Amino acid sequence: MATRKKTAAPNRSFKVSDQIQRDLSELIARELKDPRVGMVTLQAVEVTPDYAHAKVYFSLLIGDPDQTQEALNQAAGFLRNGLFKRLHIHTVPTLHFIYDRTTERAADMNALIAKAVASRGPEEG
Repeated sequence: MATRKKTAAPNRSFKVSDQIQRDLSELIARELKDPRVGMVTLQAVEVTPDYAHAKVYFSLLIGDPDQTQEALNQAAGFLRNGLFKRLHIHTVPTLHFIYDRTTERAADMNALIAKAVASRGPEEG
């Protein structure tokens, strides 16, 4: 039975992270009125084991990453309050928004690969 207890906590943490991600997406889209926040997509939420803090990774379709990150972190208290009303957990974590550059890096990498392939020219058989 000891192994079951060990797996229960990570599973619960995953469920809480997933719920926070869904609820935050809705709160940002519907209730956050800051013009600096463009079209935000939440990529992931990592919650600390004690549920005190959550890192919220986001990407942008349109907008300035630095301004959006600043606006989201300034609105973190408001968003946390909105989560408190929705989540039924004892501790709602303090939110820390971090711009996720993964999609940006992937696009840059694809461009570099395309450029390298184009510069090689047709292969000789």
